[in-house]
Amino acid sequence: MNTSLRLRLVVIILTPLLVIAGIIASLAVYDAQLRANARFDRSLLSAVLAISRDVALSGGDALSPETNALLQDTSGGPVYYHVYAPDGVFVTGYATPPVAKTPLDEVESGQTYFDSLYKGDAVRVLRFTDAVQIDGLSGTFTFTVWQETALRSTIVRDLSRRTFGVIATLVLAVALVVWFGVRLGLRPLLDLEAAIARRSPDDLTAIRRSVPIEARGIVSTLNRLFGQVSSTIEAKDVFISNAAHQLRNPIAGVVAMSDAVRSAKTLEDMRERSEELAVASQRAGDLANKLLALERASSQGNTGSFTPVPLATLLQEVCQRSTATCTTRGVTLNLSVPDHPLTVNADATMLSEAVTNLIENALIHAGPDLSHIDVSLADKTAFAVIHVQDDGCGIPPQFVEKVRERFGQVRPSAGSGLGLAIADAVARHHNGALDITPMPKGLRITLRIRQAD
Repeated sequence: MNTSLRLRLVVIILTPLLVIAGIIASLAVYDAQLRANARFDRSLLSAVLAISRDVALSGGDALSPETNALLQDTSGGPVYYHVYAPDGVFVTGYATPPVAKTPLDEVESGQTYFDSLYKGDAVRVLRFTDAVQIDGLSGTFTFTVWQETALRSTIVRDLSRRTFGVIATLVLAVALVVWFGVRLGLRPLLDLEAAIARRSPDDLTAIRRSVPIEARGIVSTLNRLFGQVSSTIEAKDVFISNAAHQLRNPIAGVVAMSDAVRSAKTLEDMRERSEELAVASQRAGDLANKLLALERASSQGNTGSFTPVPLATLLQEVCQRSTATCTTRGVTLNLSVPDHPLTVNADATMLSEAVTNLIENALIHAGPDLSHIDVSLADKTAFAVIHVQDDGCGIPPQFVEKVRERFGQVRPSAGSGLGLAIADAVARHHNGALDITPMPKGLRITLRIRQAD
C-alpha cells in the first residue's frame, strides 16, 4: 500500500470524528425542529385560548383588540382562525379551515395538532374543542387556528446552518491540528530515515539514535539484521581468504607437476610425473569440493530442501560406499542401527556428506594403529544420535575446539582439515550439534539431529 503514513493516520483519526460530527449535526437539526415546533405550537395554543375566551364573552361577535394583536404578532407569522358551534353552524373567523390529511378522532374537549395545506401553502393547525355557552346555546364548540410553516422552517434552517457551521469549523480545526500533530509526531521517523540514507553501503554498525518507543522494535530488528549481515560478510571474507590460502599450494603443485611432465626427458619419467600430477589434481579437486560443501552447509536458514530422511537407510548407503576404502586400508567398518525406524527432516545430501567426512576423518587422522571404525545410530527422545568412533590415536582434550575449526589439525596429514568443520556446519544447519569426545583409545564424534514430528 503506497499511501503515506501521515495521510493514513489523519484518515483513521478524522473518519470516526466526521461520523460523530454527522450524528451530532443530525441530532441538532432534529432538536431544533422539535424546539421550533414546540415554540410555535405554544403560540397557537395561546391564540386559540384567547379566541375561545373572547367568543364566550362577546357571544361570537368580535375579538378583543388584544387578541387581534396577538394573532398578528405571533412568532411565525399571522394566525388564522375558525369557530363553529356544536351543530356545525359557523360562528366566526375564516370561512374554510384546513382539514387533516387523515380523519381525526372526534373528542369532546381537547386539542389536536396536525399539518395540512391552506390555499396551497403548508400550515400548522391546532383544532381545539371546549364546552362553551353562547347566547343560551351550550355545548362543545370547535376552534381551529392555523399558521403558515414557511417562517418556522426558515428559522429551523438558519439554526441548522449555524450548527453546521460551528461543527464544520471544529472539524476543520481538529483536522489541521491532527495533520500538523502527526507531522511533528513522525519527525523522529523521518530523521531516522535520513540518518540511514546517509550511511555508506559498508556501514553496518548498529543504530544508536534515540527513537520513540513505537519505533524501537523496528530499530532493534534493523540492528539485528545489520549484525547478521555483518557476520555473514565477515564469515564470507574469512572463508574466501582461507580458501585462497589453502588452494594456493595444491594449485601450485599441479602447475609444478604439469611443468615437470612437459620437461620429462624419458617416457618413464613422464609416466611417473603424470601419476604425481593426477594425485595432486585429485587433492586439489577434493579440497575444492570440500570447500564448496562447507560453504553450502554454513548457509543458515535454507531449509527448503529438507525432506523426511530415514537415517538407517542413509547410514547403510554411506557405509556401503566407504567399505571399499576402509578395506583397502585394513580397517573394519561396523554399522549398528536400531530395529525401529528413525526419521529426521534434513537435507539428505548434506547429512550424507557429514557422515562420510566423519568416516574419512578417522581414516586420515587416526594414525597407523587404526583397526576399526564403529558407526551407530541411537534414539534419544527428541533427537536421533549418530556415533562415529574409532580406535586410533585420538587427540588431546585441549585440541577439541581446534579440530572443529576450518583447516584445524592437531598434526600434519594428507587431509584438508575441513571434515569436522563440514560436519559441524551440517549439524548447526539442522538445529543439531556435533560433539567431539576423546576416548582412552581413539575418538568418538556424535552428531545429533532432531527427529521428525
